[in-house]
Amino acid sequence: MNIRQKSVAVIGAGYWGKNLVRSFHRLGALHTICDDSEQAQTLMKELYPDTPLVQSFDTVLDNPEIQAISLATPAVHHGEMVRRAILAGKDVLVEKPLCLSASEAAELHQLARTHKRILMVGHLLWYHPAILKLQSLIQGNELGPLRYIYSNRLNMGKLRRHENVLWSFAPHDVSAVLGLVGEMPDSVFTQGGNFVDPRVADTTTSTLHFSSGLRAHIFVSWLHPFKEQKLVVVGEKQMAVFDDTAPWEQKLSLYPHTVSWERNDIPVANKAERQWVPLEECEPLLAECEHFLECLETRQTPRTDGDEATRVLKVLNACEKSMQTRHPTQITAPDLNYFVHETSVIDAGASIGDNTRIWHFSHVLKDAVIGNNCNIGQNVVISSQCKLGNNCKIQNNVSIYDGVVLEDDVFCGPSMVFTNVSNPRSHINRKDEYQETIVRQGASIGANATIVCGNNLGRFSFVGAGAVVTKDVPDYALVVGNPAKRIGWMCACGKKLPKTLTCSACEQRYVENENRLEPLP
Repeated sequence: MNIRQKSVAVIGAGYWGKNLVRSFHRLGALHTICDDSEQAQTLMKELYPDTPLVQSFDTVLDNPEIQAISLATPAVHHGEMVRRAILAGKDVLVEKPLCLSASEAAELHQLARTHKRILMVGHLLWYHPAILKLQSLIQGNELGPLRYIYSNRLNMGKLRRHENVLWSFAPHDVSAVLGLVGEMPDSVFTQGGNFVDPRVADTTTSTLHFSSGLRAHIFVSWLHPFKEQKLVVVGEKQMAVFDDTAPWEQKLSLYPHTVSWERNDIPVANKAERQWVPLEECEPLLAECEHFLECLETRQTPRTDGDEATRVLKVLNACEKSMQTRHPTQITAPDLNYFVHETSVIDAGASIGDNTRIWHFSHVLKDAVIGNNCNIGQNVVISSQCKLGNNCKIQNNVSIYDGVVLEDDVFCGPSMVFTNVSNPRSHINRKDEYQETIVRQGASIGANATIVCGNNLGRFSFVGAGAVVTKDVPDYALVVGNPAKRIGWMCACGKKLPKTLTCSACEQRYVENENRLEPLP
């Protein structure tokens, strides 16, 4: 096809969409404008009287003359609209973000590949000559090994209520950082401030940690006294600054600053004169739209395709999770032989065995040790000095505190309680008085039971639901009540033993000796 042919419909002609309309119209590719806003319709009729205006997205999808659509609607609608467009046989340029989750982005990317459709995302910085030049300098080792990157995107701009500033501003910066570094971060940590609307973050700061040792900091805010869009890349040889608010000839500069080590191991900063990097002047949005039209013609993969968008969304999803949990969030990790639900937090330094499963909203603290084949339910906390053996099952709403040791095959019922201080006071720190509780192999603790610290549970013992254990429980003992008292014996297979002490299920025989039970060979 001729890339100047009128084949593109722009969906959404509002705050940003009107710029896409202008660009595609200038390139001779604008076929239709779609917006159901009366205000937008009036403005578009005035500016583009010869361009068809429609209100329905379905009208665009049903029009065989329209090969491609450019979406500039609220982000919450992107995923479904992209999906419908691809299934209708349309190529798609969608404003950032592609959708709101990395998993959906990956599905849309695969859907576009399956249906042989172009899917491109408007990560605008990758159509700016300064970013492309900066990438070339990094790849050519002009800056040397990278040390850290920070990006500021600040303004006293349009305040939004349907999305926070992380999703509104940061996708551009995340996209640029990932592309310049050439790798995904291992983890992120994000903090936000809700100053205008308590439900929406106006300001966020995110730190990206990379396995190479590089750090990147992204600061975005729409509550800033002046506009600032600045990206700083610090390398061992040189430092680069991209200032998008500066005049064109001053947008990209290099500082050949270095650090030398003098005698007595004293670092000394060696400053050098700033050097301006010449750039070919162009409008990035127009370049983005031209690239999209070129992809329509050649069927080449866009520079910012669905795969690139998925990586950006993985980082944004992790930043959002970190902001909500107030903890660092892991993104990439070595291949794990255990499962952790995305809502749970595993602190660095925790040890988790093979085939263990950790479910929703649980927290495993640093230095905690969990064995193989364990199942950790929802809303479970495992403290830093705790040790769990193999094949333990911890049901929902259980907290395992410092001083508690579970041997293999232990079962902890829903909402049962461990303690570790016998006389707690809020105003007195008694961490040096923690008492150890050992739960021996195969023991089971019923729902809502309480184990007072310093009392151990014997092998294959059974604590009934709601019981309060105030003294050691012998091997195989069945205890109930408050305080818990022995009312019988349990077989290792989990069946209550009859008076004959021969299990009716597995036929294992036992003998009682001085209030202790021992299995017979």
